[in-house]
Amino acid sequence: MRPRGWVGLAAFAGTSVISLRDRNRGVGSATRPGVSRVTTALVGVTTLALLAGCSSGSNSDNLPTRDPAVAAVSPAATTRPAGDVVGLANPVGALFAEAGTGQIAALGSGTTLALFDPATLTATPRTLSLPAPGASLAQGKPGELLIPVPGRIIRVDVATAALTEVPVDGDARSVQRRDDGTLLVGTADGKVHTLDPEGKLVRTVDGLASADALAVTEDHVAVLDRRQTSVTEIELGKKNLGLALRAGDGATNMITDRFGRIIVTDTDGGELLVFSAGPLLLRQRFPVNSSPYALAYDQRSDTVWVTCTQSNEVVGFDLSTGIPTEVGRYPTVRQPNSVTIDQRTGDMFVGSAADGGLQRIRADDRKKGQ
Repeated sequence: MRPRGWVGLAAFAGTSVISLRDRNRGVGSATRPGVSRVTTALVGVTTLALLAGCSSGSNSDNLPTRDPAVAAVSPAATTRPAGDVVGLANPVGALFAEAGTGQIAALGSGTTLALFDPATLTATPRTLSLPAPGASLAQGKPGELLIPVPGRIIRVDVATAALTEVPVDGDARSVQRRDDGTLLVGTADGKVHTLDPEGKLVRTVDGLASADALAVTEDHVAVLDRRQTSVTEIELGKKNLGLALRAGDGATNMITDRFGRIIVTDTDGGELLVFSAGPLLLRQRFPVNSSPYALAYDQRSDTVWVTCTQSNEVVGFDLSTGIPTEVGRYPTVRQPNSVTIDQRTGDMFVGSAADGGLQRIRADDRKKGQ
């Protein structure tokens, strides 16, 4: 399904693309037709960021990299957060609304996972102790959460709080489940593993510096590499990397929406980037400023929400017109490093990585255009 508002890549000069063939020839500045060639300095930076190898014998340790971008430190809050706030004992590292139950999962900075029922948000949450610190949260089968940790993927049955493990070779940083039960797992050393529904390794694609976030579209998986600030496309079922694009000056997070758009926050560059897959193309880019960081997508309103840690705000954008249009802006808890949407109700939850607060902004309280 192609969304309204796709615009031509020619509007965005200065983004370099590298194909697998270009990688093998050592070329780092091939550009799409209709896109003016970037300046010499930018070509050099892009070459350093994107010159990754293929899956046959490549060594991610030899890639030129940078320190991963991080969220800007938030100032003290001067405006009361919108909606309701529940105080928590620990900072929130990641948030996720589990689709089957609507439970809100909050991953702490250590090994604690808290599960909140939105119907009784102020009640004491259920807490689980994980065997290792989790890197992120993702949807498993209905009623299940997936948590990548070093050496394994933790499956959490939300109803029973039972934990099971799927062994993984490497420090798992990201995971996505396909409809057929296949798991895609990204690791800290730039590998993407495909596991069958029983957890057996099917294939591994390497050649990146790190695989920090995954976004699955119809026939492809996009990989966000924070150490190269790039997005790389892998065709599902293939054993090698596909096209790669630089993702701004310091990309941090990535999600996809129901149209197959791949949405990335360029935290260091202060921009929202929107890509398409098959082939990978940069379609939209828009200045957000204030250190955009966490992302969530509201299916009910087709709105992308972005937290801005420099201003303690969450901002909503409509992407349908070709240029992201701001449709809402709300004050948040301090250091809003995570955000999620309960797709059943449209309610938005924001987590504080500083003071440990969990904020809810109800869908009924958000008015488009304000």
